[in-house]
Amino acid sequence: MLREALRQIKRNRRQYIREMPTEDVVKVIARLASNWCDNLFPFRKYALEKGPEATGFSCETLAKGLDQFFGRITEDSLHNLLSQELGDPQRLDKPAAIPEERSENRMALAVGPELIGHITAGNLPCPTLMCMIHGLLIGSAQFVKCAQGAGFLPRLFAHSIYEAHNKFGACLELSEWEGGQAHLEDELFAEADCITAIGRDATLAAIRKRLPEGTLFLGHGHRVSFGFITKDMMTRAITSELATLAADDVAAWDQLGCLSPHVFYVQAEGVVTGEQFAEMLAKALDQKERGEPRGNLPAATAANISELRSAYEMRAANTGDIRLWQSEDSTAWTVVFDREQGFTSSCLNRFVYVKEVANLDEVLRTAEMVRDQVSTVGLAATKLDAADLVRQLAHWGVTRICPIGKMQNPPITWRHDGRPSLGNYVRWTDWEM
Repeated sequence: MLREALRQIKRNRRQYIREMPTEDVVKVIARLASNWCDNLFPFRKYALEKGPEATGFSCETLAKGLDQFFGRITEDSLHNLLSQELGDPQRLDKPAAIPEERSENRMALAVGPELIGHITAGNLPCPTLMCMIHGLLIGSAQFVKCAQGAGFLPRLFAHSIYEAHNKFGACLELSEWEGGQAHLEDELFAEADCITAIGRDATLAAIRKRLPEGTLFLGHGHRVSFGFITKDMMTRAITSELATLAADDVAAWDQLGCLSPHVFYVQAEGVVTGEQFAEMLAKALDQKERGEPRGNLPAATAANISELRSAYEMRAANTGDIRLWQSEDSTAWTVVFDREQGFTSSCLNRFVYVKEVANLDEVLRTAEMVRDQVSTVGLAATKLDAADLVRQLAHWGVTRICPIGKMQNPPITWRHDGRPSLGNYVRWTDWEM
């Protein structure tokens, strides 16, 4: 049944969407994204009604997450993405030339894979939805294998695609099954021209080994993120707002994404100390909980947070190198100010560390253990300092740097893990005239 479904969506792709003009595709996607931001849109209403139980996120967190994700998908932003990745949006429709090619009397045509198989993670819906949008843009049939229990929003989005343009929907299929069912995965691997996967590094390595020769593989493994605030930004006029923005980064999607901060490093010798910033962040998270509550947790996850809190409370009582702020009568949020400067991985679900450091050199030296896993750094620095800090972070290996408050809200032109978003999918045909 799976094999026939894969072959059918490939046939549908050849019949329905392969020759569809890119401009028409952009209009359909942009209009659909706008609908998802409308509280009267039936699919959004259903997502907010049933989503908390299905996903574990509160209605308020879902609403804000959907607004941020779909709000950045417009005709202009889609055109910008196509131009950034391909040089000219028309290169998916016909041979076209950028100035450098024109001077050599040649053109190029970009062709998307016939079938993309997406193997998705279960923590956040946004990466899955963006993969589906990428596939639509380049005119590929798509099969989305959702993680067990994580298909609610991707499936709703797929149904909304079908309603917006049934020929798109006829080239898209979703399914859920538990990991490790090789007989099903082998069918997908045999039919797909391209496999994308999001998950643990070991999972990606295992998938890569099983793919047929010639199958394109695009994998995104485990990543962590952190924030850095320079001493010149630690003024009383700025710090309160920074704490509010940092709370936005921690609260977004309940801190479960690769772009969510585990630690905020604060440079010492500012007017406001790192410990004072931690207290401000705790107040901001408490306020955030009132308007955008964290979702309910499984008992084991909540117990783990409680145990971790108890360990830090004991350290605070015995050594004095820890201060702890936490929500009352719940595990909704936790802030730990820790004088040990090394990178500490959070247990997530709005549990964040604040550490005071001498400078960025000290941050990078103590974070060496996660050097190859850092995705995003939220940066608060003066214009005078920012360019040098960005250069230092880039050479260390960071692939995205953004203002604090924007960590979980990248533009659609973002190069995920420092690689092209659409450019990695396509095959080029050069025409020398």
